[in-house]
Amino acid sequence: MARPLGLALALLLAVSVTVPPPVSSADDHARCEGAVKGWADSAGEGDSGGDKLNLKDLLFFLHIPRTGGRTYFHCFLKKLYTNAQECPRSYDKLRFDPSHPDCTLVVSHDDYSLTSKLPRERTSVVTILRNPVDRVFSTYEFSVEVAARFLVHPNLTSAKTMTSRVLTKSRAVSTLDIWPWKYLVPWMREDLFARRDARGSKNVQSSKKINAYDVEDMVMPLHQYINDPVAHEIIHNGATFQITGLTNNSYFDGAHEVRHCVRKHPDLGRFVLQVAKNRLDRMLYVGLTEDHEESARLFAHMVGAQVLSQSGALKLDVQEDQPSGTDSHSSMLDQEDEETNEHMNSTHGWKNNEGLNTTEDDHGKGNMTVGKLMETYEGCIAKLRKSQSSRRKISLKKVAEANFTKAARRQVPQAILNQIISLNSLDMELYEHAKNIFKQEHHMLKGQHPMVVKQKQSADQMVSSSSSYKGQHPMVVQQKQLTDQKDWIDKVCESWNCSTWWKVASFGLGIAVTTVFVVFVVTGRRTLKLKV
Repeated sequence: MARPLGLALALLLAVSVTVPPPVSSADDHARCEGAVKGWADSAGEGDSGGDKLNLKDLLFFLHIPRTGGRTYFHCFLKKLYTNAQECPRSYDKLRFDPSHPDCTLVVSHDDYSLTSKLPRERTSVVTILRNPVDRVFSTYEFSVEVAARFLVHPNLTSAKTMTSRVLTKSRAVSTLDIWPWKYLVPWMREDLFARRDARGSKNVQSSKKINAYDVEDMVMPLHQYINDPVAHEIIHNGATFQITGLTNNSYFDGAHEVRHCVRKHPDLGRFVLQVAKNRLDRMLYVGLTEDHEESARLFAHMVGAQVLSQSGALKLDVQEDQPSGTDSHSSMLDQEDEETNEHMNSTHGWKNNEGLNTTEDDHGKGNMTVGKLMETYEGCIAKLRKSQSSRRKISLKKVAEANFTKAARRQVPQAILNQIISLNSLDMELYEHAKNIFKQEHHMLKGQHPMVVKQKQSADQMVSSSSSYKGQHPMVVQQKQLTDQKDWIDKVCESWNCSTWWKVASFGLGIAVTTVFVVFVVTGRRTLKLKV
């Protein structure tokens, strides 16, 4: 008995010699505070200013997982950009090449640090945020869904071998190549096989519990999932870390230290959160998953209209904001269906970029309007909803008791919801900030033609003579002229301290002159047509 005890003491002594002395909590906090503040200062300096509302040469869609971004990729961006304009394999960080000469579109799960590889001063960034609680639920559900597809194999070894063989021969980009799924899916896959093996050895079936998120003998329960170190590293506050470029997939070498310090000392999160808010403030567009209809409309106006305008493909249509004959609610995705439409991949991966862009239902880009772009989007997501709903049902057949629905979510205990909120405190505050930005976007474009908004942003494009209006719709010309007239009056009155009646009289005179001009343009066009 003495010998084992002596050996144990010797080992303990050896460990005590090799382990460095503990650092006091105060010293560690001071070190971390210096690291986090230093990063925050450098991150702020690296952000370029300029007019955020004008689309620049390169569009970077920073795709936060489980926000519906894949729907935007297929149903908006694939209709606006050609294959040649899309940066090759932008979803696949390991093989991504931003130096492609015609590259004007990047869509990626890579975090904001990717901009270090892009011409930042010529890059516009857009993103979509989601309620953090719903995003955690959806991340859990999608992890189970994709991992469950491997259960067709007899065992985990067979699943890994077959997947490796297929991916080696294929040029496709697989889910297992993409962050964060390259970590989350294998983790869940291993757990599913372990639970299936345990059920098989006991020769019992899974118990059918009321709560689909707690079928522990078949699927890792939600409460275990959110408390696992993997979830702490990748999922919680994921939107904040992605927008600040601090994920475990970052191009920034010091990302791990900063992220670790914030998790260890939550009070330091305020520095990271402020950087994230500043980044959102400078983005061209910020959408919300929960308000997907209005988000889609704003995206079409704020981003789509400018892409079409830059390519010379936009045809002004003053009726484009009028409701179509079909009910938009019937063709738009509801929240639950949208979650199943985000990824177009099978178990073994996506098709490559060339194969994805089969836009047989595209409107001709030379005759595109924002209204037609929205119609195309609605038709596209209707198809995705049908195909992905079917895919999800097939994927979850092997774990049928994990029936993830809105009703099932309501069965989850409030204590677990509260824990998710606590674990995602940075994301919760960032989401509130995103909602305020979204309101500003809505008010800015409310009731205005998208091209009028764009023209008002650039002073050098303001109208100074009748030649500036050549080839434009008369109603747009009139609206632009009235806007310019009001701006001119306001500038003059800043110096002269004009009375209210003088402003009204001057603006009324401007309206009269503008109306006469538009009538003259319209009459002139008709006269030319008659002469011809």
